[in-house]
Amino acid sequence: MITHRQRTRPVPWIVRRQSATRNWLIPFTALEWSLEWLAYALGNWTLLEVLEYLGSFSVLVAVIFYFAESGDRVKQRHYQAWQVINTAQGKGGNGGRIEALQELNADKVALVGVDVSSAFLQGLNLKNASLLRSDFSSADLRNSNLARVDFTLANLNSANLRGATLDHAKCADTDLRNTDLEDSSLMGADLSGASLDDADIRGADLRDVAWQRVKSIKGANLAGAKNAPPGFVAWALKNGAIDQAGTEK
Repeated sequence: MITHRQRTRPVPWIVRRQSATRNWLIPFTALEWSLEWLAYALGNWTLLEVLEYLGSFSVLVAVIFYFAESGDRVKQRHYQAWQVINTAQGKGGNGGRIEALQELNADKVALVGVDVSSAFLQGLNLKNASLLRSDFSSADLRNSNLARVDFTLANLNSANLRGATLDHAKCADTDLRNTDLEDSSLMGADLSGASLDDADIRGADLRDVAWQRVKSIKGANLAGAKNAPPGFVAWALKNGAIDQAGTEK
């Protein structure tokens, strides 16, 4: 905003002096009158007006550059997130990977082939993530939100998905052997070609799960599984699954 403006010429000192009704006010009146003259002189100095315009223009240029470089800042943020994930690869614990994965997914970055095996990722929220050929083997994913995730050809062998949400997840040809799916939600999940050998499916919600092309399910525990589609339990038991309540894995 331009604050420069033309100012009215101050009155002569003789006139201004008369406004000081008491002698002790004279020094203050003189100071104020002097400042009025200074403001008047500067108000008529064109250079100040030019400087104000230049200041406003510099702010506009800074805003333009800020938005112009936004793409580079996003790339830098993604690079740092991938660096966190890759540096901690093969290690236990979190290591900042929860935040890194969620940030990349929020920016709709495909997480194809990501390796977070053995990582501690409880409460991870990767809804709608693309995780084809990813490696989550032995990862702790308890209570995570993995709804509508694409786990095609992913490795979840021995992963802990207890209490996790996998509604409408695509688990085509996914390795789910020894996976703990107790009390998880698999509503509408696609298990075509998935291997579920020795998986713990106790208490899981299997409503509308696509099971007809499951590759194998030998040793999987179905005790207490809820809302299983018609024919699934009978087929699973026939193909080596078990129904043993209270079995600890």
